Amino acid sequence: MKYISTRGRAPILDFDEVLLAGLARDGGLYLPEHWPTFSAEAIRNMRGMPYHEIATRVMAPFVEGCLDFATLSRISEQTYDAFTHPAVAPLRQIGHSQWVLELFHGPTLAFKDYALQLVGRLFDHVLSKKGQRITIVGATSGDTGSAAIEACRDREAVDIVILHPKGRVSEVQRRQMTTVLSSNVRNLAVEGTFDDCQDLVKALFNDLEFRDRHALSAVNSINWARIMAQIAYYFSSALALGAPDIVPAFAVPTGNFGNVFAGWAARRMGLPIERLIVGSNRNDILTRFFAIGTMTADGVVPSLSPSMDIQVSSNFERAMFEYLGRDGAAVERMSTEFRATGKMAMPQGIWESMKGVFEGYRFDDGATLDIMRTLRHQTGEILDPHSAVGIGAGLKVSLAKDRPLVALATAHPAKFPDAVEQATGQRPALPDHLSDLFERKERFEVIANDAEQLKTYVAAFAGRSKA
Repeated sequence: MKYISTRGRAPILDFDEVLLAGLARDGGLYLPEHWPTFSAEAIRNMRGMPYHEIATRVMAPFVEGCLDFATLSRISEQTYDAFTHPAVAPLRQIGHSQWVLELFHGPTLAFKDYALQLVGRLFDHVLSKKGQRITIVGATSGDTGSAAIEACRDREAVDIVILHPKGRVSEVQRRQMTTVLSSNVRNLAVEGTFDDCQDLVKALFNDLEFRDRHALSAVNSINWARIMAQIAYYFSSALALGAPDIVPAFAVPTGNFGNVFAGWAARRMGLPIERLIVGSNRNDILTRFFAIGTMTADGVVPSLSPSMDIQVSSNFERAMFEYLGRDGAAVERMSTEFRATGKMAMPQGIWESMKGVFEGYRFDDGATLDIMRTLRHQTGEILDPHSAVGIGAGLKVSLAKDRPLVALATAHPAKFPDAVEQATGQRPALPDHLSDLFERKERFEVIANDAEQLKTYVAAFAGRSKA
């Protein structure tokens, strides 16, 4: 399998090169040169398989030529055997045809674990084979950072620097990152928003001389391997409900568009999916786009669901590339226009085509609390605010009675105890392995929203391992 950039000007790479590169050298994002597809019979044959076997089958075409099936199967099994639920990504029924897909049974209690725990092992395998060392630089709106750090801590060939927006993540999210004191881990609190953090990371990657000198790599969802691994739980949950003969819709709380794009990819690969429903908080750029066809950035407003406090959804570029007929020049032109003006209009026919698959709904903090409160009362389910936004969006959609709704629960409620307590009166406890989180020593540094300051920091940190 070969990979191409959404902007059409970067070298075509193999999977292992894409894994280590993260962002394409032309500023675009990598996608497979062609989409593998599964027949209905092939999908049917996956029924009853454990999660790691489904994941291996789904991912195998994407790593062809770099990892053999047996190696991928071993890495997948090692990854998901460490999760705390035997089903790995279990479904919980909350209504006649309504289900919650629990994606918080990994070590850091968020859906990011399902990709990043695998990606950490893939880094180990590829770097060992190549005899190389890398410095990962990533931005987080809350959950990616802790999952990436947990996946990369203490690895011999990896250093990792994670940026988070100062004061704009929950205390649990922050401490899950800043209490990891491994020598190869550093945390930076940026005086700005998540979009600022994301822009700083992209600035480093777009400085090709700096990028090459310090062997930079990425773990954000700009890295294709993240999306690849997330496709698996769409397959596993649909199979559990009877796919391909039963066709579910998926509701996804969405900020950076990576998680819901993985659902689109599953659909493109042949998994029958009725709809992909985007849930937004008060930072509702995606919901507004699906309503009117124009993407217009406003200022980011802090909310009860901070991981979705985003106005620049990086992975939307992958969807643009697909719906614009893989026209890299058009993607680059429209992306540049959006960065320059904060506004981008999708051609009418393209927007209508996207609306045939996606729709979006917005919930402010008050509405989010209402959803959490109502679900607790009616079903006993305690949800974090992000998951509540996703379920709220799903419940807005009218589906045929033979079409189940699967809402993705993307974080454990204990990651956002203040919001959960405000909504339900119940303060969720952290699992045993994190029960002493608030007693652990923290280590992080505060930096300005300044690319040169970040470069100085990363150069010094990466350079220490070469001294």
